[in-house]
Amino acid sequence: MSLLQVLPLAFVMIAGPQFLSAIFLATSENWRRNSAAFVFGAALSITLLVSLTYFLGIGANRQQGSNTALSAIVLVLLLAAMVHTYLTREESEPPKWMGKLTSASPRFSFRLGFLLLGFFPTDILTSVAVGSYLASNGLPLTDSFGFIVVTLLILAFPSLVLLAFGKRAEAFLPKAREWMNDNSWVVSEVVILLFVGMSLNNLLG
Repeated sequence: MSLLQVLPLAFVMIAGPQFLSAIFLATSENWRRNSAAFVFGAALSITLLVSLTYFLGIGANRQQGSNTALSAIVLVLLLAAMVHTYLTREESEPPKWMGKLTSASPRFSFRLGFLLLGFFPTDILTSVAVGSYLASNGLPLTDSFGFIVVTLLILAFPSLVLLAFGKRAEAFLPKAREWMNDNSWVVSEVVILLFVGMSLNNLLG
């Protein structure tokens, strides 16, 4: 997959509670181990889901050659999600479990990374899209590595910033975390809009 395809998909994977969790864990007491465990859990779940979709997609593509109907259904659901997100923007709050992340353990961080990146609705849809795309175009599974690596690098970005800039990053990351808390609905709308563009491209391309 090309870089132009990978970057939007990777952004969709991490935008929302995924990246916010990475920031929280980077500001936790045991941030090095927590961040590493979080990224490792994410790597495992993304790889498993993309691989499963890929191998199932190879068999399915022998029976049906088009995903147009699926793309149309996804587009309608995304437009409905955009409307719902906007109408409930005043009620939008980060999940309550995020308050526990500053004192999280590596074990909890691993589970969180595995579940968020493997079972969050937008992430399921994205990983399935990658696996299906590769299978339907006869491309090798190894072509998904770029997507996975870029996604993990973005997830690891807060902790990498801490390693590189030390005290300066310690002052900046809490501010970034609070901004994302206050503007979570905006982040959600941007993510959904990216998906809408991708779905339109699949339908019209």
